[in-house]
Order: sequence, then structure tokens, then C-alpha cells
Amino acid sequence: MSAAGTGECAVIGAGIIGICCGIRLLDRGFQVTLYDPEPPGSMTSFGNAGGFGFADVVPASVPGVLCRVPGWLLDSCGPLSVRPGHFPSMIPWLWRFVRAGRCSEVERLSRALSSLLQPGLADTRELVGRAGLKSLFTERGALTVYRTHAAFCRDRAEWRIRSDQGVRMEELGADDIRRMEPALEQVECGWYTPDWCNTTDPHAFARGLADCFIRSGGRMERERVASLRTSGKQVGALELGDGRSVPVERVVIAAGAWSEPFCRQLGERVLLQSERGYNTTLPSPGVVLERQVIFGEEKFVISAIRNGLRIGGTAEFAGLRAKPDWSRCDRLVDIARRYLPALDDRDGTRWMGHRPATPDSVPVIGPSRRMSNAWHAFGHGHYGLTMAATTGRLIACMVCGDSTGLDPAPFSISRFN
Repeated sequence: MSAAGTGECAVIGAGIIGICCGIRLLDRGFQVTLYDPEPPGSMTSFGNAGGFGFADVVPASVPGVLCRVPGWLLDSCGPLSVRPGHFPSMIPWLWRFVRAGRCSEVERLSRALSSLLQPGLADTRELVGRAGLKSLFTERGALTVYRTHAAFCRDRAEWRIRSDQGVRMEELGADDIRRMEPALEQVECGWYTPDWCNTTDPHAFARGLADCFIRSGGRMERERVASLRTSGKQVGALELGDGRSVPVERVVIAAGAWSEPFCRQLGERVLLQSERGYNTTLPSPGVVLERQVIFGEEKFVISAIRNGLRIGGTAEFAGLRAKPDWSRCDRLVDIARRYLPALDDRDGTRWMGHRPATPDSVPVIGPSRRMSNAWHAFGHGHYGLTMAATTGRLIACMVCGDSTGLDPAPFSISRFN
């Protein structure tokens, strides 16, 4: 195998994570090919809410969340749904999710997430400038709003964690919120996080980075990787869906929610679920929002997108193959109308995507335990856009054998084995 910094590297997955890994590996002198049967950025990177949540250092599982889950599951408009047929396969994941919500674990996981998020804005700005995407990138912060003071107080512990991790934030009353977003109604209090950023077109943003990858000398292979062929302690080849066997020197698994089978082929266990997210994009909503708004009670967001407003959120666990439940999109629009009574929902476009979710909310970034020439970069959940630039930089460091400056343990796949 060639020395670090030269030779070839294959990246499985052409979503936002895989693209950023590809760009950074090219910077280090590798010849890089991205493998994906779909066009770059056309899956989960296509229809997300467009948020760069650099302030979002709190994992999904926190003390008290287990008590709220039954109510969410029973609420047809709730933020969480698990299809009955999928529940048995989720038991190991759910067990780890519950364990991740202990106070000591939340503190540890928040530190790990913060270590990735703190350099994220600088890393993202650098790629945005390089790829010529400044017109798609906004830095107006985000509002998290609550209808009742009781709900606001219930989440105060999570906001204290953010403060402890150095997140800039400002407490707001109803008048403050109306000054910032006059269209919002039925809100009593909230928070402003100025370091939250957005893209006005997530798909165009991902395509722009893919174009940058190509301009930098990268290659795209529109083909499915069916399996990995191993020999001893190395991945020797990619077996493609069209029957070809492609020899590889190094491989990065960045296939999002589809990464688990590749890990299994390497003899590694990972707890990864598809957290299915839904949204509706309204082309002529009749109301204007200047920044992303996060709704604290119902756990959904509204983002200003170049072609209107995008209303999205919720978490549905049903696997990768189940048909979408489009009624979840409709219910989100109904909830949004509580806050935006003038909302025009005509001609909305509905979408469902697969977020790659780990039970502790921390992505898997690091070398394979079993293969000396394989690395992992997946499991970013809601953080795909947010952590993509930093993940790419870290993977390039790891492939070259350089220090990343981060404690690798929280991100290692070994935590599941």
C-alpha cells in the first residue's frame, strides 16, 4: 500500500459527509473516487431543513426524556413514532439510548459533541468560500420558541448544558420574539442562538460541494457498492452492483443510514437506525421568516428556503424499506398554522429522508477496529450539514496518520463492540 498522502482512496457514499471527506482527502494528495448509485447530495442531503446547528451540543437522550416518550408515541401529531413491526429490531438501540440519558453520560456526550461543533463554523466557512457557495449560506442565528413558560422551564436543564459548553445564547420574551419574527404568534418565550447558520438550498449546497470535489480532481462512480471483499486485515476490493470488482488501497464508509451492512462485513458491530424525517416545502407560504425557528414543545422546525418555507421534523423509526407515512407531513403543516395563522399551504412538496442515528447522538468517525485500511464517517443524525466539513478534515488527518487534536474514544466504533 502506498504511503500516506499518496495513492488511491475510495469513499462509499456521495452525501454531504462523503463529499466533504473526498475534498479533504484530495487536499492531502490522494486520488479519490466517490461511489454512490444516486446523484451526489440527492438523498438525506437533499431535503433536510438546511440548519447548521453549531449550538446543538445536547444529545437526544437526556434525563426525563423517557417519561415523555409514551405521550409522544400516543400523540398522532407527536415528534416520535415507532412502527410496531420495527420495534423488536430496535431493542438494543433503545437500551443504549436510555443509558445515554443518564446525567453523567449526557455531560460526557455533550463534551464530545461540543468538540466537533466548536471548529465547525470555521471549517464550514472555509469550504463555502472555496466552493463559491456564499450566496447559499446565511448566518442569522436561530430562534427556539415556546408557547408556555412551563415548557420553557422543563427544557432549562438542556439550555444550561449548552451554556456550560460555551454556546452563545440569549433568553427572549414574547415581545423580543415578535420584534425578530413578526409573523410568529402564540409564543411566550424562547432563546436566540446567534451561531446557528443555514443554507437556503441544501440540495444546491451539496451539489456545489460535489462540483468543487470534481474541479479538485475527484471522480464520481454512479454505482452501488454491493459488498466489501477482505483479505486478512485489509479491504482488498469493492464488489459493485454491476458485477465489477474494483481493487482499493483505502476505503472510507460514509454511506449514512446504509452504513451498517458494510461494518458487519468487516466484522464490526454498530447500533445505527434510520431516523426518518419528514417535511413539506411551501412555495408561496404568504408569510416571511428571517431565520430558522425551532419549536420547543412539538420538536419541529421551519426554515426559510430559496423556494419558500420548509416545515419539517419528527422522528419515525420504521427501517429503510417501509413506505412513507405522508400524513406526518400534513400534521406538521397543521401544527405550524398554530404559530403562523396566515400560512398558505397550497402546492406543498412533501419529502421523507433517512437520518443515520446512533443511540448516543454521536457520529462514528475513526478507523476500523478490524481492517487497517478502512475508516468510518457516518451516524451524524441531525448533524450531517453541521459536522460535514469538520468530519472531512478529521478523516483526512486519520487516513494520513496525523493527530486530530480530539479524544477519539467517543467517536470510535469500538464503543458498540
